[in-house]
Amino acid sequence: MNLARVADAPVRVLVVDDEDYITDLLTTGLRFLGFEVSVARDGMGAVAKATDERPDVMLLDVTMPAFDGFEVCRRLRSDGVQLPIIFLTARDSSEDKVDGLRLGADDYVTKPFGLQEVVARIEAVLRRGHGTTRAVTRLTLADLVLDDEAHEVSRAGERIELSATEYRVLRYLMLNPGRVLSKTQILEHVWQYDFDGESTVVETYISYLRKKVDRFEPALIQTVRGFGYVLRAENST
Repeated sequence: MNLARVADAPVRVLVVDDEDYITDLLTTGLRFLGFEVSVARDGMGAVAKATDERPDVMLLDVTMPAFDGFEVCRRLRSDGVQLPIIFLTARDSSEDKVDGLRLGADDYVTKPFGLQEVVARIEAVLRRGHGTTRAVTRLTLADLVLDDEAHEVSRAGERIELSATEYRVLRYLMLNPGRVLSKTQILEHVWQYDFDGESTVVETYISYLRKKVDRFEPALIQTVRGFGYVLRAENST
């Protein structure tokens, strides 16, 4: 499969960085590999282009003029723009990575980086988003339904709006009904990262899901203290 193309069209990448050598490197390299690339130089331009052009993936610098990449991500997610976002940054602390992921980012590349690494990250988020190995297209548990082809979730016949990351967390739970999943398992499956035991990002997204999925009765997302989380239709001790 050529992951520079989706549905027989070039993958559209929005590169957001105020450093010319970074945008030149990524633009030249990605175009050579068959990607379609556009560029924004600051946070305001990033929000405008992401909203107007609807690229397939965004490579987003954290430190920029106007407002930073975290604020770009926050504004896009609050506006319902769910394109995959990969942060490009010199910040390599676990706290910064977790902050970015909590805002709804999909991946993180630390500067300095090579083009090969960036392409690998793009391929990873495209695989997640387009489901190249996906066999199951409809998952159900009680009155909760996840339709992978339509990318929709409903409960009791009512549609539930989820962010891209919330959707992936719920899908992983629904693929494993009745099985207790640790925070580490969820973190590694959804974000493909190991943050040295950092699990608060998982707790945050479980909380988001509960507010949306478990506003209906009975609650389906349950905590197994000391172990993790499980999706099941009946409460048990």
